[in-house]
Amino acid sequence: MRLLFAASAFALITACASTGDVDVPPAIVELPPTAEEMPVMPSAFDLAMKSVDELIEAGDAQAAILRLQQLVGMQDASDDERAQALFKMAELRGFGGNDVYGAIDALTELIETYPESDLVSDAEDMRDTLRGKATSLNFAANTADLSPTERFNAMFELGEHTDASDMMLARNLTPDNGILLDMYQIGYLCEDATLTGPSYALSDVDGTERTLHFCEFGK
Repeated sequence: MRLLFAASAFALITACASTGDVDVPPAIVELPPTAEEMPVMPSAFDLAMKSVDELIEAGDAQAAILRLQQLVGMQDASDDERAQALFKMAELRGFGGNDVYGAIDALTELIETYPESDLVSDAEDMRDTLRGKATSLNFAANTADLSPTERFNAMFELGEHTDASDMMLARNLTPDNGILLDMYQIGYLCEDATLTGPSYALSDVDGTERTLHFCEFGK
């Protein structure tokens, strides 16, 4: 019995000794990422501003303006984020968005509501530029020497969309494709076979050809 026990003990010692010659890889312990290594998740505001940029790239400036209006009223938005949205809205409305008066209003809201914003100085400069533009357009809109189309264009760019639309209908005017697109995106013109009244051919931003009518005709 003692001899058997001794043999077993010797075998165990030998086995333990043999493992000392084998390279055992160190255990890999994965540590949780530090705060600096954690991915930064975009805020709801950042995602919304990204959607604005996507709408602009797609050629739907009016939808982008509407989205910015929603951002200004977003409860979770900070004052700085609202100021950013107002500034972006003013840029779109005042330079290509056919709403100079609306752009001036957006800049005035930014300046008066968020006076601590870093954008105030730029907003004041832009408002001065747009006020000069509004003065010129308003003069043109009330100058009898201009053609009806020129007067219509001035009124529409100012943002007097309803009065301009009334003039367009009364004088049987056909605006250029850019204005027709804005009227379609804003909601003055619609694509509906049941509508009556004059029709207008629109080439949409994606090349789609549309036949538009005033949305209220035939309803």
